[in-house]
Amino acid sequence: MESKEITTASIDRIIEMAWEDRTPFEAIFHQFGLTEREVIQLMRRELLEKSFIRWRKRVQSRKTKHIALRNKDVLRFKCSRQKTISSNKISKR
Repeated sequence: MESKEITTASIDRIIEMAWEDRTPFEAIFHQFGLTEREVIQLMRRELLEKSFIRWRKRVQSRKTKHIALRNKDVLRFKCSRQKTISSNKISKR
C-alpha cells in the first residue's frame, strides 16, 4: 500500500467507509483502489488498538461488507441518509 499516494482526506473517507455497515470493500476498492487487505492494514495503522479490534469484530460478522455475501435485495452501497452527509463519489454514479 505504500506505493499508493493517499491524502489525509482520503484516509479519513476510507476509515468512514470501512466503519459503515452497508459499504462493501468492493466500493472502497472502486473509489480508492485499495484491496480488503490494504484497508485492514490502513485501519490497523490509523486506529487505536482497541478501536481496530472493535472494528475487526464488527466487520467479520457483517455480510454486507462483501457484495458476494450480501442479500440480493440490497442494491446500494450506502445508507439512505448518507448522500446528505458525505461526498461519496460512488453514490453519484
